[in-house]
Amino acid sequence: MNFVHLRPFVSLGQLKNYLNASLKLRTVFDATKDKEIAELKKELTDLKELSQEKELEGEIEEKIKELEKKIREKEFSVFLSGKYDRGNALISITSGAGGQDAQDWATMLLRMYERYCAFKGYKAKVLHQSFGEAGGPEGRIGTKSAILEIRGKFAYGFLKKENGVHRLVRISPFSAKQLRHTSFTLVEVLPELETEKEIKIRPQDLKIDFYRSSGPGGQNVNKRESAVRLTHLPTGISVSCQSERLQGLNRQSAMKILTAKLYQLKEAGEKEKLREIKGDKISASWGNQIRSYVLHPYKMVKDLRTKVETSDPERVLDGNLDKFVEAEIKLYDTISKHY
Repeated sequence: MNFVHLRPFVSLGQLKNYLNASLKLRTVFDATKDKEIAELKKELTDLKELSQEKELEGEIEEKIKELEKKIREKEFSVFLSGKYDRGNALISITSGAGGQDAQDWATMLLRMYERYCAFKGYKAKVLHQSFGEAGGPEGRIGTKSAILEIRGKFAYGFLKKENGVHRLVRISPFSAKQLRHTSFTLVEVLPELETEKEIKIRPQDLKIDFYRSSGPGGQNVNKRESAVRLTHLPTGISVSCQSERLQGLNRQSAMKILTAKLYQLKEAGEKEKLREIKGDKISASWGNQIRSYVLHPYKMVKDLRTKVETSDPERVLDGNLDKFVEAEIKLYDTISKHY
């Protein structure tokens, strides 16, 4: 496109936005073709024609912003084209090396993802939480493990690359000598599946236990044995759910988590076979650190895969993850096209 004729009527800022929008659209259009993209191209053409009307300059600026937003959304819908990307997600958070500090770190991560969901308009619900020790900063109670259900469009697609080990470096709030401490927490992101269609689970392969729901400190919060623990005997995978007061609802949620974990196990097995064929080394998942959050001696959050970083960890821990999530999606999409 020739943009020279726009200059008498459009500011340099508008021209830059218009050009960027055009280039982004061209990239997306090369990746896929559908009616929505054709409509976006038509809007760009209409804007080009309207730009010659000087009195419409303010309106054009607004339309450019709207169009850029549409293009950005379409761009990510192209990237998020995986089988389960449009669906809901389950996030499993497990504290690792670091004792009480790691349990506190797991609670901080749980809050970070809950805040992220609030910003994105997703519905987040804790299905299960195994509490650790109390006495953390701001009255926080540690978390040994937790399962967070996230419902919303593209929830799994946006969060799937959060999978991995998250590392925290800070002055330990539990150290009387104010020593610097490093903690690790494992985050696993699973798609929500339709149980019968995706994974077959035979009744004889399940061990079902019922127990009373417990809260911080181990006290029972329900007189009835409404909490459910399912154990898949062939694999040894065990999951629990205690978020509902009714036993039947907890069992349904537990089955949802178990199905997702069995699917993850199946996918991991297939990927391992592929790596063996290609001759790639297989690294242990627990050592697969993806992001560092440093609160001392300096402040920084850095993703070790995309190299994206920020000097404002408080903002990230408050749920502002878009910068990291979007970079992960684009990196994954670029890599996948080479295999």
